[in-house]
Amino acid sequence: MSDAFTTRILNVTTGSAETVVDLTHECESFLREAARGRDGLLNIFVPHATAGVAVLETGAGSDSDLLAALHTLLPADDRWQHRHGSPGHGRDHVLPAFIAPHATLPVVGGSLELGTWQSVCLVDTNKDNPDRQVRLSFLG
Repeated sequence: MSDAFTTRILNVTTGSAETVVDLTHECESFLREAARGRDGLLNIFVPHATAGVAVLETGAGSDSDLLAALHTLLPADDRWQHRHGSPGHGRDHVLPAFIAPHATLPVVGGSLELGTWQSVCLVDTNKDNPDRQVRLSFLG
């Protein structure tokens, strides 16, 4: 594989509750090895039908606010046609239409270009599947 493209899989355990998992540290660690001071792009991809990737502030309540907003937009009730799993699980399959399963972010001088309060996060509302993979890919 060329130095211009490097990829790695992260295994993330999200537990049995809806959650927002901050992946910023893992992204930065990956870029220290993969980018080695170069400019390029970091793509974060979640190969799951019930999870997404968001760039948002964490730790000040925004992650909880996001989950609350998702409850308002996508209630966990019996309205969903997709009905296997926990009650309301069909909403988890609609989540990626609102929070995409990918994000592509700029890398400058080997560092992720995020705003002061921005973090890269895995958003997982699926309580039935606690084992997630996240693919990090650097192109530069």
